[in-house]
Amino acid sequence: MRRFTLPREVYHGEGALEALKAFAGKRAMICIGGSSMRRAGILDKATAYLEEAGMKVEVFDGIEPDPSVETVMKGGDAMLAFKPDWIIAIGGGSPIDAAKAMWIRYEYPDLTFEDMCKVFGLPKLRKKAKFCAISSTSGTATEVTAFSVITDYARGIKYPIADFEITPDVAIVDPELVASMPQKLIAHTGMDAMTHAVEAYVSTANCDYTDPLSLHAVKMIQTHLVDSYNGDMNSRASMHNAQCLAGMAFSNALLGIVHSMAHKTGAAFDEYGAHIIHGAANAMYLPKVIAYNAKDETAKKRYGVIADSMNLGGATDDEKIQALIKYLRKMNDELNIPHCIRHYGKDSYPVETGFVPEDVFLAKLPSIATHAIADACTGSNPRQPNQEEMEKLLRCVYYDTEVDF
Repeated sequence: MRRFTLPREVYHGEGALEALKAFAGKRAMICIGGSSMRRAGILDKATAYLEEAGMKVEVFDGIEPDPSVETVMKGGDAMLAFKPDWIIAIGGGSPIDAAKAMWIRYEYPDLTFEDMCKVFGLPKLRKKAKFCAISSTSGTATEVTAFSVITDYARGIKYPIADFEITPDVAIVDPELVASMPQKLIAHTGMDAMTHAVEAYVSTANCDYTDPLSLHAVKMIQTHLVDSYNGDMNSRASMHNAQCLAGMAFSNALLGIVHSMAHKTGAAFDEYGAHIIHGAANAMYLPKVIAYNAKDETAKKRYGVIADSMNLGGATDDEKIQALIKYLRKMNDELNIPHCIRHYGKDSYPVETGFVPEDVFLAKLPSIATHAIADACTGSNPRQPNQEEMEKLLRCVYYDTEVDF
């Protein structure tokens, strides 16, 4: 038996934010990150719609990029004091991911963070509140997924929380919220979405329900991401839908070791001013992981289907995979994303000598590999790497060398 879970309602298209007017409840807590939602007027609109619905509204703000365990606990305690029956998370992946974890804290204040991280091991939620996610970026798709990523900065590790219980009740996908996305963010979130779609399609947990979502998302991203990056607003709106479809796919088909590696390298080099932004990490690692996974015959055939859906050419699966890798690397060039950690520089742009020194990377390599293998995303990857293979793969994404194992 398999399970396919999505939010009960997805409101999409221009004006979708107005759906908040119809929410029933007494108190709503809005969770946001920095000031962008205030400046854009989105917070005021959402507050007004909820108040029109008869609710008292409180705002929890200041959720940082790559939210911390401490922020999660603080937000959960704020919810315990306010007692909302709706939690409204507005923003990119970070505020929504944080609010999901805060929701767990609110419903079960005695659970530790370690308890939250037990894969598909959460107790039933919705005893106190329902959850609405409103995305302001086009990549993470956390508004429709059963996942949240929280960073333990003391350990320098990102931990995924995975459970269908944290799938939002309502998702709002309104293109107004992404109209002013910075160009760099468009690039990173767009390649995050591409990685979601590709990994979901080759995951060992793929199925007939997720495959069409994955393939259509890949095609939409191929068509619209670079144009969105270059300022086309119609493509910007299409990317907002594409990333949501990719999220629906991976929330049910799960992911693979591109994400495992991105989770475990993201905060590993913070002391060198080299936080590796999640979407950029996925963009750098995806071509290498495709080459690694393609040694598995089933994965090879499925990568070939992806290449066919993108009309990349090739007479054999091997040729199609090479065309796919070449295309993804070309996209990285067009989006000004480096190809490897060694060339990952200021503001995530390509440079000759990046932030992460070679000796530091090599010293941390065994530990990063161990944690990546243990990541929740590894289990559904087409190939299960051992310690030696994971270390070799990480070397490839540091030096941009060929994967031949």
